Amino acid sequence: MPSSTDIRLIRSPISVVGMWLTTVTAVTFLVVFLADLFGLHTNPYIGIVFFLVLPTFFLVGLVMIPIGAWLEKRRRDRGLPPSAAHWPRIDLNQPSQRRIAVGIFALTMANVVIVSLAAYRGIEYMDSVQFCGQVCHEVMRPEFTAYQDGPHSRVTCVQCHIGPGASWFARSKVSGLRQVVAVTRNSYSRPIPSPVQNLRPAREVCEQCHWPEKFHGDLVRRVAEYADDEKNTESVTTLQMKVGGGSARTGGATGIHWHTNPATNIEYITTDEKRQVIPYVKLTDANGAVREYFAEGVTPDQLAKGERRRMDCIDCHNRPSHPMAPTAERAVDSALATGEMPKTLPFVRREAVRLVKASYPTQDAAADSIAAGLREFYRTQQPDVYNARRQDVERAVAAAERVYRRNVFPNMNVQFGTYLNNIGHMDSPGCFRCHDDSHKTKDGKAIGQECDTCHNIE
Repeated sequence: MPSSTDIRLIRSPISVVGMWLTTVTAVTFLVVFLADLFGLHTNPYIGIVFFLVLPTFFLVGLVMIPIGAWLEKRRRDRGLPPSAAHWPRIDLNQPSQRRIAVGIFALTMANVVIVSLAAYRGIEYMDSVQFCGQVCHEVMRPEFTAYQDGPHSRVTCVQCHIGPGASWFARSKVSGLRQVVAVTRNSYSRPIPSPVQNLRPAREVCEQCHWPEKFHGDLVRRVAEYADDEKNTESVTTLQMKVGGGSARTGGATGIHWHTNPATNIEYITTDEKRQVIPYVKLTDANGAVREYFAEGVTPDQLAKGERRRMDCIDCHNRPSHPMAPTAERAVDSALATGEMPKTLPFVRREAVRLVKASYPTQDAAADSIAAGLREFYRTQQPDVYNARRQDVERAVAAAERVYRRNVFPNMNVQFGTYLNNIGHMDSPGCFRCHDDSHKTKDGKAIGQECDTCHNIE
């Protein structure tokens, strides 16, 4: 019968360290797993440590145990003490060996459970909003801030950026590795560019909740703007938007969403990375008729080098979850329209825009300067207002600071208008990338830009 020394080769230093590492990480992981299960922590970095780093150390410890035993066996085979070493003979009729076998089996099952839980929680954590928006907090702060205040703030990042299916999950993780390397080397872009390449088709993501056939009718939009005078004079433009939609069953597609109706196939070629320059458009209607539109002066060589793509939701709704104000004026007007900033405070629109548009090295420096600037203006230029309406002045200060923090991130070179929004055509080309009267067929028919194509104005 083999001696205990022969059986317990795992008493080698490497195996002992492996067992110690495995035990400590397993116990720690289980404790933190229970804490996470009951919502006892919220810090995003804890998730990285306990659901990504700890399982790695756990697996390293498991691997070290057999490696240590193997090295110990080789050492003994070279004649080093103890010299009479050989692999133990397993005889389950022996009570001691049965106990050892049962113990090994139980520990193995426990390890399988721990590794499975760790893998599950690790993947789940990497798909969380916390992981996407807060782990690389400096890099993703602009997008995460906009997301929290956007129309899809209750939709998780992965539902749009990955969607269902293993292939897109694997592709996203490969892309994520490149991003981790860029963050580690501090070589990431400032600002982070809006993704336009390698996105999952909108029909597989956006249209799980929205689909063109179900849009119909018109929407009324009220746009409020304010002057720089003492009364912050309000002017309102009312737009009747011809949203449209529909299908053949309901009488055919109409309005703006006609562009992405399944019965309509619009392809285009773009020659720049941001898809703002579109020199070629091809329309195939529901009857199979084809029309091709070319921008003035475009050459076949330019088209051959461009990107060809079928139009979908993202070509117009390119900032659906991360909207940012295109100008300081529009951001302040929005704060006035919603009542966040008191519109009856004299000259508040002019002064807020002036201070928010200024250049600052950091957001904290901007907040200090904006607060000091507004208070100084009312204290020196409007002393009666400052004394009588101090609370409104402080509301204006807080609102102006939020406008800045919501849209400007100096460390990432993000300013008002950094990210173009293709909805509309007032602050960026948007619709006029194609609807400019200069895209024409060979027989002279143009893609028009008549106002009443999309809306009526009052």
